[in-house]
Amino acid sequence: MSSSETRSPLSLLFRRRSSGDIRKNLASVSSSLLPAFGIDVDDGYLHLKKYVIAPYDRRYRWWQTFLVVLVVYSAWASPFELAFKKAATGGFLPVDLVVDAFFAADIVLTFFVAYLDNTTFLLVDDHKKIALRYITRLLFPMDVASTLPFHVIHRILTGKMHEGEVYGFLNLLRLWRLRRVGELFKRLEKDTRFSYFWTRLFKLISVTLFVVHAAGCIYYWIAVHHGTGGNTWIGKHVEDFEQRSIWLGYTYSVYWSIVTLTTVGYGDLHAENTGEKVFNMFYMLFNIGLTAYIIGNMTNLVVRSAVHTFAMRNAIDQILRYASKNRLPEGLKKQMLEHMQLKFKTAELQQEEVLENLPKAIRSSIAQHLFHSIVAKTYLFKGVSKDLITQLVSEMKAEYFPPRVEIILQNENPKEFYVLVSGAVDVLVCRNGTEQVLSKLVSSDMAGEIGVVFNIPQPFTVRTRRLSQVIRLSHHHLKQMAQPRSEDGKKIFSNFIQYLKDLKREMQEEIPFLRELLEDTAVEKATSNEGLQSFEALNSQRETSVEGKKLVVLILNRVARLGKGQQIKIGVPASH
Repeated sequence: MSSSETRSPLSLLFRRRSSGDIRKNLASVSSSLLPAFGIDVDDGYLHLKKYVIAPYDRRYRWWQTFLVVLVVYSAWASPFELAFKKAATGGFLPVDLVVDAFFAADIVLTFFVAYLDNTTFLLVDDHKKIALRYITRLLFPMDVASTLPFHVIHRILTGKMHEGEVYGFLNLLRLWRLRRVGELFKRLEKDTRFSYFWTRLFKLISVTLFVVHAAGCIYYWIAVHHGTGGNTWIGKHVEDFEQRSIWLGYTYSVYWSIVTLTTVGYGDLHAENTGEKVFNMFYMLFNIGLTAYIIGNMTNLVVRSAVHTFAMRNAIDQILRYASKNRLPEGLKKQMLEHMQLKFKTAELQQEEVLENLPKAIRSSIAQHLFHSIVAKTYLFKGVSKDLITQLVSEMKAEYFPPRVEIILQNENPKEFYVLVSGAVDVLVCRNGTEQVLSKLVSSDMAGEIGVVFNIPQPFTVRTRRLSQVIRLSHHHLKQMAQPRSEDGKKIFSNFIQYLKDLKREMQEEIPFLRELLEDTAVEKATSNEGLQSFEALNSQRETSVEGKKLVVLILNRVARLGKGQQIKIGVPASH
């Protein structure tokens, strides 16, 4: 197939982007055509053939939307004109002719609208193929039949106005146009710019109103064509109803249709003859299916909005049962409940299940946008390369913690460290059963990094003061990222040693071997030696410099002399 006959649907993206409204382009992508895999798009694909309309063209979309408004009129007028003949030959006639003219113009326009080939997924803009496809499908004869004004054609050919019922039934062919409404609702339901709930609800209301209107018109048509006018559902209450106002008869018809549809059955209007009873039976059988359809859709809409609340209540009930069976203290039970409530409240902010479905590059870009500046401000990563920060941020996970909840417990294993994004936390220690607050951390401060870098049990408890957001990184990822970068490793270690020096005395006392380590001149030498692989010496099994090995031996000796029973898992054997 030549390039002149087909166009890649990717041109849609370029055209819509040219409007300057990228957000709308993305929001309505469900209504657009997607490119086939492997299609090489060049400038030749950005324009269709001359006199060919793109199906996604904004002007063509507006034209289709305008036709939907006319379809609504046709759906109302066709059954109405069948039941009320005076309306069909009166003021409605010129309106019908104008509406038919618009749909006739659309038939002509369809011969110039490109289509997507379902086998090759290419946009076909060849005039002959477009015309052949339209003519050979059911769409063309039905579009023509639903557009022709048969009664006007009969009058032109015979010079007489035919008032037979056949033309009333032929007018019902206009209901074929309702397919456009269905296509519109499908597009709106997938368009993120519109609420799915209200779109679906409006669709259900529209279906119900159309059924009520159509059934009411059929009720009136049956009454008009019954031999005895007084022996009909409306003739019992309105004498000479055919000579009365059209709108009086329509009001009675719609009223009885609604009463029957809702199965209220007041009894003021009821079937009087066999024809009306037979129609009522089929109408009520149809109502069973319609009611099931409406209730099912409404239930689905309501349940979708309540699923989140139900899941939260169920999780809270499980926590209460667990706390009761295990006789947990009230304080701990309260923390569990607060954490669970916060988890559901912040679910929309975290959206882990949404992020997991995105490509890694997009997830990384989101993380960089949210947390790169925060991580770059932390003392540990000041002066390191941007590449390292970028890789670290990509591996970090965000979490929320409610007030008065422990993020880190004293003496727990050092698996992860945290960077505070927002909120505030207390760093405290428990001595002889008494808690003592040592410091307060705010945004861009770090917690847990001492235990992670030294690979010792966490020396402090970290507890939130108020609602706090943190990002966490594991010991494994930090070591994995820093090992290949000797300069960054030295900078991190230098920042870390300087931070330890600046700690309050009471905090230094809680870290095993720290004071003696800082007093030793070997530390100063190790942090200033240009060739020292300090971070590697503390966290990896890789080959290190002689100075690095000496530092490890020094730390091990200090810990041994302290005799506190603490063990540091360092990758280089002390025998070296």
